[in-house]
Amino acid sequence: MAHYQYLIVGGGMTADAAIAGIRQSDSSTAIGLIGTDPHPPYDRPPLSKALWKGQPVESIWRKTDHQGVDFHLGRTVRTVDPGEKRVTDDRGTVFTYEKLLLATGGVPRRLGFGGDQIIYYRTLDDYERLRALTQQGERFLVIGGGFIGSEVAAALAMNHKRVVMVYRDRWIGGRVFPEDLARYVTDFYRRKEVEVIAEDTAVGLTPQGGRYAVRTQGKQELTVDGIVAGLGIQPATELAEAAGLDIDNGIVVDRLLKTSHPDIFAAGDVAAFPNAALGVRTRVEHEDNANTMGRAAGQAMAGQGGPYTHLPFFYSDLFELGYEAVGDLDARLETVPDWKEPYREGVIYYMKGGRVRGVLLWNTWGKVDAARRLIADPGPFRPADLKGRLAASA
Repeated sequence: MAHYQYLIVGGGMTADAAIAGIRQSDSSTAIGLIGTDPHPPYDRPPLSKALWKGQPVESIWRKTDHQGVDFHLGRTVRTVDPGEKRVTDDRGTVFTYEKLLLATGGVPRRLGFGGDQIIYYRTLDDYERLRALTQQGERFLVIGGGFIGSEVAAALAMNHKRVVMVYRDRWIGGRVFPEDLARYVTDFYRRKEVEVIAEDTAVGLTPQGGRYAVRTQGKQELTVDGIVAGLGIQPATELAEAAGLDIDNGIVVDRLLKTSHPDIFAAGDVAAFPNAALGVRTRVEHEDNANTMGRAAGQAMAGQGGPYTHLPFFYSDLFELGYEAVGDLDARLETVPDWKEPYREGVIYYMKGGRVRGVLLWNTWGKVDAARRLIADPGPFRPADLKGRLAASA
């Protein structure tokens, strides 16, 4: 039985950041990390971005092994006993702890067919599997038109593969972008020779001599060499729920990232935290939140933490288009465009009740902190007040 002052369940970016947070104030105490991924922590955004543009795989490693950590990789934690401060994994190994961090992330939403023949794109192994398929195949199906689906489709097309996108919404990014921008992005993908099948979904597949015949609800028949699904994730809360922790669209944490048990913390994709800027409890599934919340959780575990008040941002690359975004980007909100060049460069503000709730910086860079300040400002704002506001900010 191994005992750790600090035990982390989860092996991703949040875990690595938490270890860095612990080491800021505790340079030597034992830290244990249990992760289902067989690899130590690595950067995930390059899996759908930079690695497809020639960045080497070696560049993604987080170098967590330099922090004095005991790795227990390729293992799944089965139970957490808060009373006994004990964790048991799928090999029957028992670990005990003083402080525990749940950084379990999320699991991809899956279709009701196809099993492992579909790549639910999330990990380094998924990237390597898809990359190997591109060495032999030419035509690929991407199911989903959201964050991951749009990035993977662009990455494959930029690597001279024929890509078909199938998704339920009317437009690519239709739940995030206002309709006119979403329509532009969809047409842009078509001009990049991506075949777009909107308002449809795959319903079955048949292996066909090393390829796949895929059927859609709209009666399309597609023959492809590989299938990638990007349908979002569900927070991995099963362990926390079984341990009796509070759950509400994720593991509920307070401003110090403590769960409903004082010696158990949660951070990253799985944590539902009080968002000070937006005034709501929220959960964020992006790199900036993994890094900042992970570090804050590590500091809190080591007794040095303060309230987590960070407003995370996220970003994406879509061929030569790109964006950074802060706050609540919901296409159902009122949107105020401020284009320098329509659909190519500008800012879109998302508003509710006279307040800015989110900012989309479309091919506009270096304005994230200014956008955060604007969201924190109670206003009220009229649309005319926002014209040129970020373009003019330092």
